[in-house]
Amino acid sequence: MLKIVIVTDGPYGDRAYETIEKEFNTEFIELEKPTSMFMDEIDIPEDALSKINTANILITYTQHPDLTLDLVDMVNKDVDYIIVAAWAGEGFKNQLERYENVICPYIMCELEENNNPIFNEFASKIGKPKVELIYNGEKLENVKVLRSSPCGSTSFVAEYIADKYLNKIPDMENLPIEAGLKLQHYPCRAAKMRLFTDEECKKEMASGLHSDAFQEALKNSQKVE
Repeated sequence: MLKIVIVTDGPYGDRAYETIEKEFNTEFIELEKPTSMFMDEIDIPEDALSKINTANILITYTQHPDLTLDLVDMVNKDVDYIIVAAWAGEGFKNQLERYENVICPYIMCELEENNNPIFNEFASKIGKPKVELIYNGEKLENVKVLRSSPCGSTSFVAEYIADKYLNKIPDMENLPIEAGLKLQHYPCRAAKMRLFTDEECKKEMASGLHSDAFQEALKNSQKVE
């Protein structure tokens, strides 16, 4: 089983831990946030580094840029893949992604498979929402989450749709719209993890991804007799 390590220096990453640990061996590490915006030297405890170096995939929710950059510099050769969930500015993103095994997604619920088998194993379960509608005849029996957004919002939306349409014939036109709208009620933190970003834009993007997931599920519905 993949080993996932999530590192944070603040209030983010706990939801991802709760979601990802259901699928993979996952560890959550809290580092002390540097007190100054600019630091000549970042101190990362040896015990934390040793745990991080055992990871197949490292996910960073660290907001201090020097801490994020130093951590990536230190461990990129030891872990298979690094997902930087919190970053600010295209320049910083480009600096991090100069390493071939580092990705800085705009939002975490857009992750999809790429050409890396380790990353693909992770992204088969966590990332861009993917659901399956299970029927009994023409009536909805259940909604199965095949791939969840890291924050857990996919399950939140799936439970709502399953409850609303249980033993009913789903509304092909409105169901995807309802799924997208329900996402708006989930307390998304995506924009708050970075400065100078458009929170509404990110929520709209997440909403659209969930709406698309249910639209696709309607096309590929698997009937259970």
